[in-house]
Amino acid sequence: MRNDRPRVVVTGIEAITPVGLDLDTSWKAVLAGASGAGPITLFDASDQKVTIAAEVSDWDTTRYFEKKDARRLDRYAEFFLVAVRGAMVAAGLEYGDDEQGSARAGVMVGAGFGGMSSFIEDVYVLAERGPDRVSPTGVPKMIPNMAAGLASIEHNLTGPVSCVVTACSASANAIGDAAEIIRRGAADVMVAGGAEAAINAYGIASFAKARALSTRNDDPTAASRPFDAGRDGFLMGEGGAALVLESLDHALERGAEILAEVSGYGMSADAYHITLPKPGGVGASRAMIAAIEDAGLGSGDVDYINAHGTSTEANDSTETAAIKLALGNDAWSTPVSSTKSMTGHVLGGAGAVEAAFAILALRDQVLPPTINYEAPDPECDLDYVPNEAREAELQNVMSNSFGFGGHNVTLIFSKFES
Repeated sequence: MRNDRPRVVVTGIEAITPVGLDLDTSWKAVLAGASGAGPITLFDASDQKVTIAAEVSDWDTTRYFEKKDARRLDRYAEFFLVAVRGAMVAAGLEYGDDEQGSARAGVMVGAGFGGMSSFIEDVYVLAERGPDRVSPTGVPKMIPNMAAGLASIEHNLTGPVSCVVTACSASANAIGDAAEIIRRGAADVMVAGGAEAAINAYGIASFAKARALSTRNDDPTAASRPFDAGRDGFLMGEGGAALVLESLDHALERGAEILAEVSGYGMSADAYHITLPKPGGVGASRAMIAAIEDAGLGSGDVDYINAHGTSTEANDSTETAAIKLALGNDAWSTPVSSTKSMTGHVLGGAGAVEAAFAILALRDQVLPPTINYEAPDPECDLDYVPNEAREAELQNVMSNSFGFGGHNVTLIFSKFES
């Protein structure tokens, strides 16, 4: 572990996922190998090629927001705001009217689409009923950064507040960038994460047209099968997660419980294709190597990888190749799993959700499984923790996130040692 820079630790986490409305419920479901997949209910998908997704079921907006406030929120922002509330409570942080403290605290959100559903609804209104009938809150509901702005308003966080939009690596970028803000001394506390809610007619149709989604409509719980030879595309998911990051000095001063340390952050670009990863995994491997070096570790020090693992043919084989390039001979002894096999792909929110699971794996010394793993693929020949969780001794865990446009992001979390 490097000791030549300020250390950043995690003191609070919350998540809303297709397998649970809070972090603890989601984690128990993941360890049990429970799938959040099912028929789409958020819209009439009967005319779609793909009719399945991993929805956040039993979500009741009125449980969390006043009706007048809910009218100004897109579903993605609801997920993020509730996650931020839970993470702040878990961290034991509340600023109220503390102007001095709140100026040293900020928010960083990651999203791929932001308020896509609200935007689509308003476009229909414009087309069918004319410009005088569009919503006056249409733009604030649509723009991806609004979730960060709303979180800062609700919690009086007046320090650095921003948004990352790097497709499916967005919320991993948000966490890494937030850690860097703390490291350079611009904040003591950053709430970082992301959310997505893109299960709508356009989102499903567009990804299906690109042949990115699984078409196992008759067997939704088996649709997401990362690294399995029978995989045929990803399963759209939704949800979000938030992590409270603090400088170590700030956390120790207030006696906070420390869940993990953010020890490594790496980024790279494939510079290859708008959607496909670069064959051979060279680009992704550079993000992993950068994170390992940033953490001051060696390839043999990575004890577990929460993979991007989307269940698409190109991603899973390319990520496997990238892991081999990054870890060398240590790749075959390093367990790798994809929790997307249960949550589906939360797109811009995936990095935060999976960072949360990686930290809980570190806390509980257990490896979450890759479910639906039945037939080995010769190009995917690592230990994917098939179908059942497994106890393990973990000191350093890695979480990968890759996005359209060739964005590659790797985070490393380590067991905290004073």
